[in-house]
Amino acid sequence: MSKAHTYYVQFSTQIYQYFVGLYQRLQKFWNFTVRRFFIKKKEEDIPSVESIFHKEKFVVLGRVLKNQSLAIEKRAQAAYRIGLLAFTGGPTAGKYATEHIKEVASLLQNHQLAPKVKILLLQSIACWCYLNPTSQRKAKNFKFIPILVRIFEYRVDSVIKTEINKHLLVKFWACYVLSVMTCNNVSCMKELRDLGNLKYHLQILAAENWSGWPENFAEVLYFLIGFHRN
Repeated sequence: MSKAHTYYVQFSTQIYQYFVGLYQRLQKFWNFTVRRFFIKKKEEDIPSVESIFHKEKFVVLGRVLKNQSLAIEKRAQAAYRIGLLAFTGGPTAGKYATEHIKEVASLLQNHQLAPKVKILLLQSIACWCYLNPTSQRKAKNFKFIPILVRIFEYRVDSVIKTEINKHLLVKFWACYVLSVMTCNNVSCMKELRDLGNLKYHLQILAAENWSGWPENFAEVLYFLIGFHRN
């Protein structure tokens, strides 16, 4: 019993330390990489800090997101701004954003979307889920895990290096979003662990060049899920 207790304490300590490390890495990436995108967008017509809590802002952006007559990039921009408002507005804003996230899930299932559009949608999910357990659970219920994993399975027909790199960047962002969703979320870890081909895809992505990113999030996700123990 004593040995078992000691092992349990050691294991729990390791898990706790890993989550603390993951939290710090996600925060570092957010501060130095993701937030740069938001600063650039301030030049556009983003609602002021004083008004971001108003549900009307989400309603207006939601209409743009769901308007199929508009260009897909404009709809993706609306999704991106919904995510931004969810992040800056706290739990109440996150709740308002939830009403529109299903549309993001639907759009992401279209593999023919341009990489730039996919990244805007992924950034929207990252904002919505960042350090928000409620949004993380909702994302799982909206089936974002299989949607994001299918991004790893997509193969580019082009042999042009720039095109290959654009699609690779989409996969990098998918790794980051899954890391955000999985942070302190055991049910997400279990679902990811049960996906047969995911281990292989993460191994391939972990071997890519992640320069410019604070962490290799394919590797982070690989260890977080526990594939290294198999």
